[in-house]
Amino acid sequence: MSGRSLRIGIICPYSWDTPGGVRTHVTDLAQTLLERGHQVDVLAPFDRDPQAGLPPWLHDGGRPVSVPYNGSIARLNFGVKAARRVRRWIRDGDFDLLHIHEPVAPGLSLLACWAAHGPIVATWHSANDRSRILSAGYYIAQTAMEKVRGRIAVSEEARRTLVAHVGGDAVLIPNGVRTGPFLAAAPHPQIDPSIPSILFLGRVDEPRKGLDVLLRALPRVHERIPQLQVVIAGPGDFAADRLAGLPGVTPLLLGTVSDADKASALHSATVYVAPHTGCESFGIVLIEALAAGTPVVASDIPAFRRVLLDGQDGSCGAMFERGDDQACADQIVDVLTDPARRGRLSEAGMARVRAFDWDFVIEDVLAVYEAVAIEGERVREDWRGQFVGRLGGR
Repeated sequence: MSGRSLRIGIICPYSWDTPGGVRTHVTDLAQTLLERGHQVDVLAPFDRDPQAGLPPWLHDGGRPVSVPYNGSIARLNFGVKAARRVRRWIRDGDFDLLHIHEPVAPGLSLLACWAAHGPIVATWHSANDRSRILSAGYYIAQTAMEKVRGRIAVSEEARRTLVAHVGGDAVLIPNGVRTGPFLAAAPHPQIDPSIPSILFLGRVDEPRKGLDVLLRALPRVHERIPQLQVVIAGPGDFAADRLAGLPGVTPLLLGTVSDADKASALHSATVYVAPHTGCESFGIVLIEALAAGTPVVASDIPAFRRVLLDGQDGSCGAMFERGDDQACADQIVDVLTDPARRGRLSEAGMARVRAFDWDFVIEDVLAVYEAVAIEGERVREDWRGQFVGRLGGR
């Protein structure tokens, strides 16, 4: 089995049109597997025309609809037509192994768990201590997970969610980042390098992303730093007049950005601020900012602490108590006005990010694939032996 090229099918339940950690993870995983010589097909819902610049390995999982899920609004595809689409894709793909992300998300992933046969790996991304959906659907989740032979959690928080709501355990394999595009990103043409800049990246109308915390902190930052550029990137409606009343503060509203523009923005900002208030299992954007060499100011939620407060490298980010806009402002001002500290944070971040480079993370994923694929071969051989034995006894 070792060294053999596998045909791998990957399910992403969330809309490909909407930026997010799971979609980024699946994209980077697929590209890394292809570079290692494996055959990869990804099924995900999306709204765009299939010919509109989508990668050739991405397959149409149908049109998504918006539903409340895990403290957010997720865009998923489900129903009878989606189930038929999933079954047909699995049948036609004839995969050696199926890798399902967010296996109990109410959409393509859950449908694939029910429809698939053969070796299955599942990755848990979400962290939610009290999920009414998962609690109410406990037995449905159990039936979906019965076929899964390899379980991965991207963080301790995601692993605890799995254990609490479904049972069993998982191998901890962190989110990976393809660091090259962030290291080599071009300067963003709209970010002025001559004045300090703060970057917020996330869904602007989702409370847990903490944009309101940053907005409350800005007047205090402005008192100390009169000339400031505030860059806000991500889907959702945001009115520029929410930054009115702060003369000298230049707002730059980028809206939804491409992967290349995201890398440029992270590379060009003076500081990246992640004021999230909770329900994050990892925080892949922190790793992306570190890979770009940009100092990070972040709330002290557990998932972010695990990324930024590494035992060997020490602190590679400035942290503040979540929801505390005054502490957020103090950390932003301290980082923006102290070039030496920015240099130390950038250097520590670059060292920290090596542990999350896909060139290293992929080895752990492939080890799970190999173990599950070998088990699948044994099951098939046992079945063949029993079948032949029954024929011989007739």
